[in-house]
Amino acid sequence: MMTIRAMVPLGLLLSVPFAMAQVNAGPQSGAQMPPDYRGPEIHIPGIYVTPVAGAPFTAKVDIVSTQVLPDGTSVTRTTINHIARDSSGRIYNERRRLVPASFKGDPPLVSGHIYDPATRLSIFTAPMTRLARETYLPPPRSPSANPNRPKPTPDLPDQDLGTQEVSGVPMKGIRKSRSLSATMSGTGKEVVISDEYWYSPELGDQA
Repeated sequence: MMTIRAMVPLGLLLSVPFAMAQVNAGPQSGAQMPPDYRGPEIHIPGIYVTPVAGAPFTAKVDIVSTQVLPDGTSVTRTTINHIARDSSGRIYNERRRLVPASFKGDPPLVSGHIYDPATRLSIFTAPMTRLARETYLPPPRSPSANPNRPKPTPDLPDQDLGTQEVSGVPMKGIRKSRSLSATMSGTGKEVVISDEYWYSPELGDQA
């Protein structure tokens, strides 16, 4: 198992019983890159494991959130995510509560996500309510369905971070930066947000 660290500026199956609800959903995006930073928010999505067959792994993701307050002081909170993928491409992602840096042990589990690309069955679990939601996703739309749709462009050019090894796995890195106005940042100052994405050709996934 490898450990992935995610610095945020602002898997495993559950054993508890669940009530199941089945619904239909819209198309799922085929993009592998995580969504760009949307501005300050409490919810941190962590790392999404893409359903790639033939590249199984398990990992623990360490997430650190540092919030700079208007008086110049900062508050640091942390959490972890356990993620996994089996040889058939089935994936497990999770989200845990942010806790103080002094917290010991695993933070409380907020939600889990299990997805099987063979059946396109997506299951979201909520341990606190002991409820789960089943969704069968339709096939993704063809990229040519809307060829005139404008593509988002970054405020600043992407930066190639080269290659490094994480737990013995070679990773290629890229830094994407966005600038937030003083109003949007919530700090009274213009803020530049930089996100680092690391891609492993061996795992077929971003981290």
